Amino acid sequence: MGEATAGPAEGHGHSHSHGHSHGAAATRSRLGFALVLVLAYMVAEVVGGLLTGSLALLADAGHMLSDAAALALALFASWVASLPSGQRWTYGRVRIEILAALAQGVALFGVAGFIVVEGLERLAEPQPVAGLGMLAIATGGLAVNVLCLFILEAGRHDSLNVRGAWLHVMADALGSVGAMTAGVLIWAFGWTWADPAASIVISGLVLFSAWQLLREAVDVLMEAAPRGLDVEAVRSAIAAIDPVRGVHDLHVWTVGNGRVALSCHVTVPDERHATPLLTRVYEVLGDRFGIDHATIQVEPEDFVGTTPRSVCHDCD
Repeated sequence: MGEATAGPAEGHGHSHSHGHSHGAAATRSRLGFALVLVLAYMVAEVVGGLLTGSLALLADAGHMLSDAAALALALFASWVASLPSGQRWTYGRVRIEILAALAQGVALFGVAGFIVVEGLERLAEPQPVAGLGMLAIATGGLAVNVLCLFILEAGRHDSLNVRGAWLHVMADALGSVGAMTAGVLIWAFGWTWADPAASIVISGLVLFSAWQLLREAVDVLMEAAPRGLDVEAVRSAIAAIDPVRGVHDLHVWTVGNGRVALSCHVTVPDERHATPLLTRVYEVLGDRFGIDHATIQVEPEDFVGTTPRSVCHDCD
């Protein structure tokens, strides 16, 4: 026999869902506003890059295009994730945001590769660049990026999807700084090589951001334990609760948007301990580890499941 129970936070599903829907709507509003800003200045950078002959500005505009795509994708994914759960989508569609983050990471790699190739070609054959015009346009781009970062800041810690969009914009802000630096060097010293050199440095920063995002997205999709959460500490905390005799089949993973889920089997002397034990386990998981979605199966010590421990390949 066994008893499987959802965590205490599930009892407050209506209020949690109500608050989450408001938060999701606010996130979509921020994403939409940032998207409009990025699209508007992207056009200005394309025109400025063509007029000044700056590869760094055109590279930055290209990155702004990827920012716009990332923001549009994040906006769409956020809307899909807000759709209610159902018979088939029992967890809802929150993982669409993880897929969006994965796509954003791959796109960042593509943008960075293109910039590197173009930069190397320009280093071999430097082209004349209007440094002062390049500096002015890049400064405007930085201002737009900083504003977008401020707009998206509130949602990036709770959603990998929003964090992906935020990283796109952050990399673009760094690109604007690089273009500004190159503009100063070209204007002051005539160093035309600074333009492609800056674009290559920018691409390195973009690659770093892309790798971080891809790693986090793959972790969620592969149902790895969240980084920073000590699974053995969770196991020990549960095992230390009286009258627990053992903890096995412990699994911890992220559903999406930072929501951590847990399931495990807990062995007790007999089934009479189930109710008070579950209450204490949920308190420990919530207070110490921030886990509010848990499924605990309580088993008496003499309980023999349908899958013997000796042949259970998934058991810990």
